[in-house]
Formats: sequence, C-alpha cells, structure tokens
Amino acid sequence: MKNHIITAFRLTLVMLAVIGIYLLIVYGGSKVLPTNGNAEIIAQNGQKFYANIGQEFKSEKYFHGRPSSVNYNAAGSGGSNKGPSNTEYLEVVQKRIDTLKMEHPGMENTRVPVELVTASGSGLDPDISEEGALYQIKKIAQVRNISEEKLRDLVKNQTEKPLLGLLGPAKINVLKLNIALDQLK
Repeated sequence: MKNHIITAFRLTLVMLAVIGIYLLIVYGGSKVLPTNGNAEIIAQNGQKFYANIGQEFKSEKYFHGRPSSVNYNAAGSGGSNKGPSNTEYLEVVQKRIDTLKMEHPGMENTRVPVELVTASGSGLDPDISEEGALYQIKKIAQVRNISEEKLRDLVKNQTEKPLLGLLGPAKINVLKLNIALDQLK
C-alpha cells in the first residue's frame, strides 16, 4: 500500500511539472502573436467589436459571414452536431442555398461557397473565403450604388494570405471588410 501511495505521489509531481511546462510554453507562445494572445477589439462609432468572433450582419448593404448554430452568442459556442448525412441538416442547408440564390439575383447559376450556407464548428467563425465575399459583390454594388470593380479591389485588399504563404487558407474577416466598406467613398 505504501508503494502505491509513493508511486501515485511521484506521478502527480511529474504530471504537475509537465502541465506547468506546457502552460508556460502556450502562454509564452501567445505573447509572440500580434495581439499578445488577447482578443482583437475594434472600436467603431463608439462601440467595441471583437474581430475574432463572428458578427451577424442583417442589412443588405453589408457582406454576410457564416451562419451561426449558436446565434452568434460567444457564451455558448458550438456546432449543431448534425453530420452531412442528417436529413434535417441537409434541409436547413438547402433552405440557406435557396434563400441565398433568391437574395442574390444574377447568381442563380453560380456555385454557392460552402461557408455561406454552413456553420463552423464553433458557430462563431469571423472569416469567409475570398470566393464567399466575391459571391456577394453584385448585390452590395447594386444596393450601395458602387461599382463591382471597386468592391473587388476592396475584397482583394482585405484578403489575409496564408501564414508564410503555406499554412492555412486565404481568408477575409467579415467585420473588418464591412468597416472598410463603410469607409469606401
């Protein structure tokens, strides 16, 4: 019995050391990031927005991000847990596709980018692909009376390239894109 207690105590000390070292590595690594491991807060018109949490944009004059399975509530992030073979989930996605095609005239024969009709695993993804932004240009140009070419340039300028040109996909933060859109003359 004494041997088991001593072994358990040693194992506990070793695991505390390993976990402590791991936490120090993660904490130190986060301090190297541009935001020092903190949320990126953007102040706009007297309000604060978190750029790393998906926002809901209802107006037709803005780019829209991914749908959220948690109604953009950061307190309860999570996916729907419904797989691609679930008929209820497929019906929801098909409704989103139909709605998107109806809201974007002239795009009926264009392939709908997947992130515009499916929620992310957290339900709070703040980014879309360049393809997702380009899909929405025609309608926003019409609503805002801005040339499509000007909007394409804006999307291109807001596209974040992969880290080192290799790691991860190119992406666009929807909040930053919409703020830049409001500043566009």
